[in-house]
Amino acid sequence: MYTAVTHDIRVTVQPVFLEDQSSPAEGRFVWAYHVRIENEGEETVQLRTRHWRITDAMGRVQEVRGPGVVGEQPVLEPGDHFEYTSGTPLGTPSGIMAGTYGMEGEDGRAFDVTIPAFSLDSPHQPMQLN
Repeated sequence: MYTAVTHDIRVTVQPVFLEDQSSPAEGRFVWAYHVRIENEGEETVQLRTRHWRITDAMGRVQEVRGPGVVGEQPVLEPGDHFEYTSGTPLGTPSGIMAGTYGMEGEDGRAFDVTIPAFSLDSPHQPMQLN
């Protein structure tokens, strides 16, 4: 698992390779990732936007921006958490994802929360020993 804490918001991500949805012979590799967002602060916040940066093993970058996550813009009171699962396909057997959530405090103040960089590794990638 990968974790980052920004402005008292803890984001934990756990990626899983989906063998049954992947087709290595056709260059299709699919991962699910489970995210838990916890409000460890004293202020109610709302997740407004997401920004993902997905990099495959060839260094190609795809950026994804949009409102909320999985169609929601959850409100997190102190001590609350929100969890969701999503996924991403790649054309290579490995990659990396990272990003930010755009949050809004009770007073309307906007701030970004770090989504920790996490590795997307399939069992189909060539192993290299250094």
